[in-house]
Parts: sequence; structure tokens; C-alpha cells
Amino acid sequence: MDKNEKIVFSTEEGDVEFYVLEQTMVSGTNYILVTDDLTAEEGSFLILKETMMEHPDSKEEIATYGIIEDEEELKAIIKVFDELLEDVDLEV
Repeated sequence: MDKNEKIVFSTEEGDVEFYVLEQTMVSGTNYILVTDDLTAEEGSFLILKETMMEHPDSKEEIATYGIIEDEEELKAIIKVFDELLEDVDLEV
């Protein structure tokens, strides 16, 4: 994914658009830092974790992204993104 690339996620509530700010891989797992607004100085962000799952129709593996549930994992990944984005201070 390119930085600031707009991606669309399909959720139970409908489609949601995000901009990719950064991505990284930690211990073989891909994480992306996204926001819904590139222009807001105090904008919100999400860190999404990639998991692979089998598509029910084609049996091919597809990437899915979800919110990190484990608080310790989230803190560790925030530290990684803080280092990657020196000019941004991520606060939970």
C-alpha cells in the first residue's frame, strides 16, 4: 500500500474509507495506521491488524483487517508507529 492511499473497508454498517498513513510488519504480521481525515490536525486514527482467511466461495486466502483487541499488543505497535513517524505523536 502507498502512503496516503485511500482504501475502502466493507463493514457490517457499510463501506468506510480510510487513508493509509503508514504500514509495518512485526513478527510476520502486517499492521496499517489509517485515518479518516488527512487534513485534521487532531484527527483520529486506527491501527489495523491484517489476518489471512479463506474466502468462503473461492477457497483462496484473502487479507482481512481488524482492530487490535489485545491492549499490550496495541501499545507495542503504537511504539513502532511512533518511531516510524517521528513528526507525529500517537495518543490512545
